[in-house]
Amino acid sequence: IGASLGAMAASAELIFEFPFIFWLIGFTVFILFLEIFLSYRVYARYLKFLTLTLLAYVVVAIMVNHDWSEVLRSTFIPKIIFTETFFLSLIAILGTNISPYLFFWQASEEVEEAVEAGKLRIMGRGIPKVTKRDVLSLKQDTTIGMLFSNIIVFSICLAAAGTLGKSGLTLVFTPTEAARALEPLVGSWASILFALGVIGSGLLVVPVLSGSASYAISESFGWKEGFYRKFDKAHGFYGVITIATLVGLLVNFLSIPPFQMLIYAAAINGLLAPPLLILILLIANNKKIMGKYTNNWLSNFLGGLIILLMLAATGFFFLRLPL
Repeated sequence: IGASLGAMAASAELIFEFPFIFWLIGFTVFILFLEIFLSYRVYARYLKFLTLTLLAYVVVAIMVNHDWSEVLRSTFIPKIIFTETFFLSLIAILGTNISPYLFFWQASEEVEEAVEAGKLRIMGRGIPKVTKRDVLSLKQDTTIGMLFSNIIVFSICLAAAGTLGKSGLTLVFTPTEAARALEPLVGSWASILFALGVIGSGLLVVPVLSGSASYAISESFGWKEGFYRKFDKAHGFYGVITIATLVGLLVNFLSIPPFQMLIYAAAINGLLAPPLLILILLIANNKKIMGKYTNNWLSNFLGGLIILLMLAATGFFFLRLPL
């Protein structure tokens, strides 16, 4: 949360002549106000269009002069460099795409949307009745979402390699440096387009991050939860969101550059994900919990493979750390 708020503030500072602290506090107050007093469904409906600016990276990745045979070869046969920096980056990339908070967020939001729409049918003892159509819908939703998110990630890697990398810039600490990746497409408008993408994504992701924490804590203590509930009906739920967001605000006073903080946050996600993934696989294969919807062999294979990959990256990272 702190990294996202910091990146948003730094990006806004890039195009408007107001200090970082002004934007940091402003975004924090604005997001909290929208989360507490506006339905998240309405909130997301409008703000998600700002993230369409990320499609600029797809265009940049295509426009930049690449050796496409090298791109194809390196995609499927990556060059592994046995340094702590390489494995930190790998853990951060995996942690960005397989983030622990998403495990809580997606499951909770699916149930919340079903309850809000009146589609969730409850059997005895409060157990939701799930149909084959529900499972198919969940599968399609996840597949499409992950497909587009990984296309964007892959395009950002290509765009950065073809612009920042070719110019020898391998460490990015400021939005100005990152915006250079868009210059081949939009020239002097690169800063504005980059800032809109970061701010739009941040306005969406901060509620996801704080909401995930609140779902997990609220469910642990049996509190009423959900963005579809009003503030006076879910004090604990919104209280956790408020505290988490304010802690994120305070993190920015640690004097760590926002973009560097994003890498550290993603790496921590990558370190925390494997134990949770193991638990999820155990649950997904437990017939007492899942009934007839237990995992198939392909899901178990792919799940096990990514767990081994993340554990291997973590192991090599700690092995390469200087003593």
